[in-house]
Amino acid sequence: MQFQKITIIGVGLLGGSLGLAAKKRCVAGEIAGLVRHKKNIASCKKFGAVDFATTDLLAAVSNSDLIILCTPLAQMRPLAEQMIPALKRGAIVTDVGSVKAEVVRELEPLMRKAGAHFVGGHPMAGAEKTGVAAARENLFENAVCVLTPAKKTSPGTLKELEQFWKSLGARVLKLDAAQHDLLVSRSSHLPHVVAATLANLVLNPASPQAQAQLCATGFRDTTRIASGSPEMWRDIALANRKNLSRSVDAFLAELKKFQAALKRGDAGAVEKFYATARQRRDNWQQEMLSFEG
Repeated sequence: MQFQKITIIGVGLLGGSLGLAAKKRCVAGEIAGLVRHKKNIASCKKFGAVDFATTDLLAAVSNSDLIILCTPLAQMRPLAEQMIPALKRGAIVTDVGSVKAEVVRELEPLMRKAGAHFVGGHPMAGAEKTGVAAARENLFENAVCVLTPAKKTSPGTLKELEQFWKSLGARVLKLDAAQHDLLVSRSSHLPHVVAATLANLVLNPASPQAQAQLCATGFRDTTRIASGSPEMWRDIALANRKNLSRSVDAFLAELKKFQAALKRGDAGAVEKFYATARQRRDNWQQEMLSFEG
């Protein structure tokens, strides 16, 4: 057992999966969960995600050794400010947000002043479904979890968080918060924009009725993540808007190159476009398999 008490703020897909994984791996004596609505307490109990759930923030974090923010980004600072009166001295506070620079900049000094420690975190795991019903205990197995320590982060705190994520089966990668935000704008945030654009364009109600019937496996797989939480992705896009805007520009530039080749009828360029993509993806997939092995 690594912690006497862990508190999960927001028991949805990620928070619920954290609770299930932590219980399976026996890393906490007790796991508390904060939910927004009383009706969600029964769901937490039904799926066994936490030992007890409550709508009382101070009760949830009281005497907790590790507090994990699993809410939309815009809710993190207000919740962090509200929990300060109940914070245990020396407690570790972290999060699972997809954007790190702003969160670290706001929460690290706030928690340090309150006698706690904050380290940004981002497990690269998830699904298009939301809510505790979608949670699963193996969500983080072989997933990368990025930790973004600040200049004043203590080595001991960082080591404890590393051990925590590794105990859940994750692989830990430490990055500067700004570098993290740049990289995920391409690999995570941009794909959601692309999926949403395809869904909005192709499934426009103004399209002929037959259009939807012609959307088969390729369209389904490519747009799967468009079913994610609009609230969450709104916060992510706005929090990382500078990097994401640049990534959209780069994506449009690549599309324009392909479009130009189409207009020229350049078979060689079109084939090279697909061949390069296949090779790069195959290489990436092989590299990921070697990590998992």
